[in-house]
Amino acid sequence: MTPNFKKAFVELIGIEGGYVNDPTDRGGETKYGISKRSYPHLDIRNLTLQQAEEIYYRDFWKVNGLDNIVKYELALELFDTGVNMGVGVAPRFLQEALNLMNRNQRDFADLKVDGKIGPVSIAAYKKVDDRILLKVLNGLQFRRYVEICERDPAQEKYFNGWMKRV
Repeated sequence: MTPNFKKAFVELIGIEGGYVNDPTDRGGETKYGISKRSYPHLDIRNLTLQQAEEIYYRDFWKVNGLDNIVKYELALELFDTGVNMGVGVAPRFLQEALNLMNRNQRDFADLKVDGKIGPVSIAAYKKVDDRILLKVLNGLQFRRYVEICERDPAQEKYFNGWMKRV
């Protein structure tokens, strides 16, 4: 496990916290942000921090190739987005953001928004300003949270907590 992942994992656990079984949470029973809905075979209540770390590294960090994102803040943003919104959402947000930032394809061709951070996405990422990219990613994340609340007003109870992630 890489130093960036280790650091990001500590931050994530600070947000996700321990065991929760909120009936209105779509993930159901959850510990360290690992949900029974996503991992029905796991004993969530007895999940260890080490098991959670292994799951996050394998199923979120490595799957999305976040070791290729050199800037820690961006890797953290994509990691947290993947955890909170789904592992496929973070790469799509990155690709959408890069397409918005390519100045009508003057800097690079539009990326296929396929949810895979591959060499083409990484090459494009290296051509943009990290600070602006982080703001665009946060904007996409915010928009998604608003859409969730508009579709299901009962989810508004989570909105303030979600805003801590943006």
